[in-house]
Amino acid sequence: MTDRHSTESEEDVIALLTRQHQELRALFRELDTATGAQRAETFRQLVRLLVVHETAEEEVVHPVARRAAGGAAIVDARVGEEVRAKKLLGTLTELGPDAEGFDSLLIQLREDVLAHSRHEEQEEFPRLRAQCDEEKLRRMAGVVRAAEAAAPTRPHLGPARPTGNVLVATPLALVERVRELLRRAMGH
Repeated sequence: MTDRHSTESEEDVIALLTRQHQELRALFRELDTATGAQRAETFRQLVRLLVVHETAEEEVVHPVARRAAGGAAIVDARVGEEVRAKKLLGTLTELGPDAEGFDSLLIQLREDVLAHSRHEEQEEFPRLRAQCDEEKLRRMAGVVRAAEAAAPTRPHLGPARPTGNVLVATPLALVERVRELLRRAMGH
């Protein structure tokens, strides 16, 4: 029987981020059928994973990938995709999963995130692997896991609305918290 912790400690940052891409796909699928409290909880999980994942890429992965041959243009394109996704995520968070218009924006976010994931896996990650030895890739994964473990599991709830409490400003607050944790873990 394989211990999950020992498997994760051997996992490099590319495998970790690719696994997170799979988890994001699963959360998007779950949101398709979830309702009520389950839908709100699934959306909360999606927000947290997306924020931790993208912030880790910005702070840990992109700076290294940028130094690879052709990396700057690829990273710039990925950052542009991330900015768009963050804006959509912020709008969705303000709306809440039961609001009118949420589903159409969620479809757009899913399409953007899945395309972004494919671009990373096909363009950025191969350059990162060529740029770094296995030990560095494992250390980078350790930093990402530490930030993920320390990130808040519950976002702040916003003010009560007729439709109930909704998540407000969660992505930005969580981004800042994760960014600070990553910088501390990297010694900055």
